[in-house]
Amino acid sequence: MNLRLPLALAFALAAIVPSFAAEPFRVGLVLPLSGPFAGSIGRQVENGVRLYLKQHGEDVAGRKIEIVLRDDAGQPDTTRRLAQELVTNDHVDLLAGFGLTPLALAAAPVATRAKVPMIVMAAATSIITEQSPFILRTSFTMAQNVTPLAQWAARNGMKRVVTLVSDYGPGQDAEKAFMKGFESSGGQVVGSLRAPLASPAFGPYLQRAKDLSPDALFLFVPNGQGADLMKSVAERGFAEAGIKVIATGDVVDDLTLDDMGEPVMGMITSHHYSAAHDSPENRDYREAFMKAYGVRPNLMAIGGYDGMHLVFDALAATKGEARGEALVEAMKGRAWVSPRGPISIDPATRDIVQNVYIRKVERRDGALWNVEFETVPAVRDPGKSTN
Repeated sequence: MNLRLPLALAFALAAIVPSFAAEPFRVGLVLPLSGPFAGSIGRQVENGVRLYLKQHGEDVAGRKIEIVLRDDAGQPDTTRRLAQELVTNDHVDLLAGFGLTPLALAAAPVATRAKVPMIVMAAATSIITEQSPFILRTSFTMAQNVTPLAQWAARNGMKRVVTLVSDYGPGQDAEKAFMKGFESSGGQVVGSLRAPLASPAFGPYLQRAKDLSPDALFLFVPNGQGADLMKSVAERGFAEAGIKVIATGDVVDDLTLDDMGEPVMGMITSHHYSAAHDSPENRDYREAFMKAYGVRPNLMAIGGYDGMHLVFDALAATKGEARGEALVEAMKGRAWVSPRGPISIDPATRDIVQNVYIRKVERRDGALWNVEFETVPAVRDPGKSTN
């Protein structure tokens, strides 16, 4: 009997094992970790990413997940440079994060040229996934969240509405989506106002809105600016004038909601995630997040958490293969139950499909929460048809 044959066969098999099997899977995570959006966006997304790894381990399909974190300070030129360095010098297998629309758009050409998958975990303008066949999204789109609220407002006695949004991509999407959803449901938008994204002074815009005597005021600002906005709303006396105030969930961000007090009590908003969402998955997630970081998870944290779920699922499906096209194909159509509810990745658009909830700010056990009272299931991004 030739005992050398099995040994020779073993060496031959070892020689054809894919070289990527022992290599780490590197995620280039680009976020605003300094500047005005650090706390409400950057750190929350990072914390969501790290919590998922803490709960599920750092190995999948023979690959160790390695996070390469970079701070773009909310500057698109910096985002572009960092994305290129991550691909060229750090040899990352995937780009992720992207706290604001201009930042995601800056990185899109890098992903395309390098054929590296890019998961948008925060930015919300509809057009983002159309900028590269390698982009997928686990956050939300503005039109996705706004359209159900516009339709709800028209069904609930609001006939004349003024919109006030931040003047950048998501704000423009919010304005357009609200107008389309509201007017197609029989309402009338009697004024459309836009405030600058950087250092906004809301008072003059709010006074113009109040002077138009609408039934309601619809608001969108990025999370982190809601407290200042709602303080100005209260000072302008909208409640006393009988003008209802409705908004996207960004305005009453879970991270700062409990400190916003009376100006937001009873306020109606729509969004894809609330820390108060009533499910076993969210209770476990919320408790683990608060234990780890000492604050509530907000709408941005869940984008990071689910982004890592998508990575794990796709790598398991490809058995560790990380080539761009293969990984993107494995991500398309993925579906699971998130702490926010059931979600999936639309295989045609590579965008997220998810429930949108109509919520009311209520005080429970001495704290303020966005309490959901109506669910619009499996919402796709309606903004795709308008761009």
